[in-house]
Amino acid sequence: MSEPSIDVDPRLLEVLVCPVTRGPLEYDRTKGELVSKGARLAYPIRDGVPIMLPEEARDLGEGE
Repeated sequence: MSEPSIDVDPRLLEVLVCPVTRGPLEYDRTKGELVSKGARLAYPIRDGVPIMLPEEARDLGEGE
């Protein structure tokens, strides 16, 4: 499981996009994930590295 206390460089968030929708990502600091609302997926961040593989992403639940 990833460490939620890891910060993501804001410049990195500017260039990363969801590989499924090519849309923007939001950083969820409490869960240590990059969230694509369009694809309803949350990509994990492991050891400070975003894992941008759809098969590694978690499906967002209702209300997320």
